[in-house]
Amino acid sequence: MSAIAPAHTSPESTTGPEAPRSTRRRLGRVGWWLPYVLLLPAVVFELLVHIIPMITGIWISFIKLTQQYLRNWSEAPFLGLGNYRVIVDVNGVVGKALLNSFLITCAFTLLVVAIAWLAGMAGAVALQRRFPGRGIFRTLFLIPYAIPIYAGIIAWKFMFQKDTGAVNHLLFDTLGLPGEKPFWLIGGNAFWALVIVAIWRLWPFAFLMLMAGLQSVPEDLYEASAVDGAKPFRQWRSITLPMLRPVNVVLVLVMFLWTFNDFNTPFVLFGKTAQPPAGDLISFHIYNASFLTFNFGYGSAMSVLLLIFLLIVTVAYLLFVNRRSKRA
Repeated sequence: MSAIAPAHTSPESTTGPEAPRSTRRRLGRVGWWLPYVLLLPAVVFELLVHIIPMITGIWISFIKLTQQYLRNWSEAPFLGLGNYRVIVDVNGVVGKALLNSFLITCAFTLLVVAIAWLAGMAGAVALQRRFPGRGIFRTLFLIPYAIPIYAGIIAWKFMFQKDTGAVNHLLFDTLGLPGEKPFWLIGGNAFWALVIVAIWRLWPFAFLMLMAGLQSVPEDLYEASAVDGAKPFRQWRSITLPMLRPVNVVLVLVMFLWTFNDFNTPFVLFGKTAQPPAGDLISFHIYNASFLTFNFGYGSAMSVLLLIFLLIVTVAYLLFVNRRSKRA
């Protein structure tokens, strides 16, 4: 019996695999622009929000943009590195004030990041095991993070008042500490007021990140170590810290950058022009140099140096972390 050929053959059967391939080519030629169109809004907003203002700020740092040239800042004389020479001269008034602000910011950042991380770690470890009421404590710990920044800092500003504030009332009227009630928002105590408010704002973020990281740590590790006689501190050092290392690498860097650039805390706590020398953080110092003395050239030069410093610290930190991870 002879084979009977089919009466009708589809185009795919006559062309074989070439038809789908040509179709893909045709669709590729038509829609090659689609990914670029989808990325275009993000690129435009990135240029408008970050790139163009950053380039403008760098340009302003090379000119003498003072109050005299604000109406037409394109006519401001070009100084080259003149603004940078003034602000890095520690023997001059401007350079000495900037160095003092930088040192205060370094001390402020180290204290806030260290204490906030320790508080967040303690809270995350304490709430790792299940017990009645754990959800309530988790919610309470996250309240400072959920409150709007300005509302929280204004509340602290009222609590730091000398005669009517809750802080002095608790310390001296309730606990009965000897001595006179101090001023918290002026003088040397302003630094500690800044530290307290910044820690109150930051530690719930550390708690949230570390608590999320602990969810990936198997309970079997703790149970096996407990059988071997490991105490809680040994479990934390040998199990919790190594397992949370990827979270801590990012967390510490983010907390450092946020705290070093903190502007809202001193601005709301002390006001626009009344910040004490002990609370002169560098972000607020740059604001004063730009918008109070109207020397935007100095302010822009300070901002550029701050950006370079943070980039150097970030790159050095990441290189150090990567080297330690390779050795481990």
